Amino acid sequence: MNFIKRAFLNIKEKKGRSILLLLVMSAILLFVLSGIIIQNAAKSAIATAKESSNATVTLTANREQAFKKTRKSKSKPTTLSLPSVSIATAKKIAKSSYVKSYNVTNSTTVNAKSFTAITTSTSSSNQGPSMGGSSKSQSSSQGDITLSGVSSTSTILSSSSAKLVSGRGLTASDADTNNVVIEKELAKDNSLKVGSTIKVKDTNDKVRTLKIVGIYKASNTASTGGMGQSDPGNTIYTSAQYVNKVEGTTGKAESVTFTMNNPAKASTFIKQAKKLISTSKFSLTTDDSTYQSLLTPLNNVKSFANKIVWLVSIAGTIILALIVILMIRERRYEIGVLLSMGEKRWKVISQFFTEMFVVLIFSTIIAVIGGGFVGNYMSKELVSQSTTSTTSTMTVSSGQGQGGAPTQGGMPSGGGATQQSQSVGNQQSSLSNLEVSVDMMSIIELFGFGLIIILIAILAGTVNVLRLEPKKILIL
Repeated sequence: MNFIKRAFLNIKEKKGRSILLLLVMSAILLFVLSGIIIQNAAKSAIATAKESSNATVTLTANREQAFKKTRKSKSKPTTLSLPSVSIATAKKIAKSSYVKSYNVTNSTTVNAKSFTAITTSTSSSNQGPSMGGSSKSQSSSQGDITLSGVSSTSTILSSSSAKLVSGRGLTASDADTNNVVIEKELAKDNSLKVGSTIKVKDTNDKVRTLKIVGIYKASNTASTGGMGQSDPGNTIYTSAQYVNKVEGTTGKAESVTFTMNNPAKASTFIKQAKKLISTSKFSLTTDDSTYQSLLTPLNNVKSFANKIVWLVSIAGTIILALIVILMIRERRYEIGVLLSMGEKRWKVISQFFTEMFVVLIFSTIIAVIGGGFVGNYMSKELVSQSTTSTTSTMTVSSGQGQGGAPTQGGMPSGGGATQQSQSVGNQQSSLSNLEVSVDMMSIIELFGFGLIIILIAILAGTVNVLRLEPKKILIL
């Protein structure tokens, strides 16, 4: 009688033992599969975060080096002279395979001519001039309207600080035009709409006509900035080239922001970019806070799922090995008779392996059926704990160093609380969309773990018996 036939007969005759092995093996595989599918979901979410987090690298003048140069100068100028970024150089840098898109930023101030700028006052204005100031007072110093020049508004007007509500944003095709996008409140106060034209006066008292192609809404949490800084509603977006025209410059920019297609490659990109610029004049800074805020909890979930897989596998192997040892002790006489009849030791081991293999097949089916439900429950618990922990850490950090954030393109981005809530919101959105599903690769990986577990358990359970001679086995 061959060992495969003996294995099936034994499973049939020993129903109680077979059911016990089936339940134990199913429980082990159920938790192993849950860990595997949570791992795979976390990996997929990390890959998605790389594509959607929009990590950026900004090229600007190196202020630190400029200050050092100023301090060393004997003339000690009262104003800091910062070099402009060459748009031609920026285009060369943007050809990198790590860059998804780039945005050139310029800004200047002008005075409203055919409309009225928004004026802002605060409670502290009772003791002095208004924070926003009046149109006239501002016009004498820096202008009451900020012209923020960009190569595209797609990123700026899809963030938490600004949203496009009417018309269209600016694109590369608007480079040589006078097209602009204005703020909703500014448009409402002056009865302006998409298609209207407005006039402004530059610092040389030249009147310029602008055409409104879009209207955006600034965030309610946007601050009005510091002393002498205009209300955020007074920021008008136009092309970087038009700002150059107003300022009388060509091919220059205050800063260039490169959006990465893979946040993890930002440091590699910076090394490439530094070969094309003078590091003594310009600096490259990375902003991947959104990616990092997503990466931390996802890595925690992935790490915990990995621990589940290995802990359950090790514990399952030990438990199964103990059961096999007890099972073999009961079958010492059967083993002794088979060896006495000339049966090969490897065939006896193969018989036990076949019995466990049949159990493994049915256990895998049960685990696959229940794995999705258990995996979903476990992932929700892991996500909840990880999000709570990370959010608490971010809240403490924000509370210790909260303050006004710098402006971008003339548009205040809000305080630390706004940025924190945005990061937490992105984090919770990504984690809540953690897709836990059982695919073919997960099943194959599970079956592989199962084979290793039963093989180790059988070898551990049979080594003490099969090393003895048949006669000694029968006597014991």
